[in-house]
Amino acid sequence: MKVILINGSPNEYGCTYTALAEIAKTLGQNGVESEIIHIGKRPIRGCQDCEVCGRDHCHCVFNDDVVNLVVERMREADGLIVGSPVYYASANGSVICLLDRAFRVGKCFAHKPAAAIASARRAGTTATMDELNKYFLHDQMPIVSSTYWPAVHGCTPEEVLKDEEGMQTMRNLARNMAWLLQSIEAAKKAGIEPPAAERNYRTDYIR
Repeated sequence: MKVILINGSPNEYGCTYTALAEIAKTLGQNGVESEIIHIGKRPIRGCQDCEVCGRDHCHCVFNDDVVNLVVERMREADGLIVGSPVYYASANGSVICLLDRAFRVGKCFAHKPAAAIASARRAGTTATMDELNKYFLHDQMPIVSSTYWPAVHGCTPEEVLKDEEGMQTMRNLARNMAWLLQSIEAAKKAGIEPPAAERNYRTDYIR
């Protein structure tokens, strides 16, 4: 079992990474492999609505950033955790551009557990998590919870490490993710398959 963790901060080893690293460590202690993918500092373009991915679900037509790498890793992974710093009570714009394109291309996300975490100096974390969780809800991904809203606070990694409840929340999220992945694996071995979604209706509100 493997979980992909997306570090949505331009700072590779900053506050968001510190939280994700705690999750990765705890996942490993519970028998789950993980990989942290850093989105980097280079621009990530938004979706251009070119509809090429509608004809070819394997990749986005633009191949100059990490989007296709994320989609490729998610095809093989069992779960996803997206971490973002808080900018003006919302996620980093690069993360949103990445998810807009990855979720439009990737038809491999359904029924894979997911979670969003946020890092902030003070406020805006729950709004950021709400924003990120909408991607998971749209694609039939069970959202993994913790013992509080999964966020850490601090301006530096050292300060984040002092947020004892925040780090505890990361560890509990990781344990819940491992448990859910193990439960899904046990269900598969018992012959229980994910439900097939209905796709008969697509309603437009202007007629």
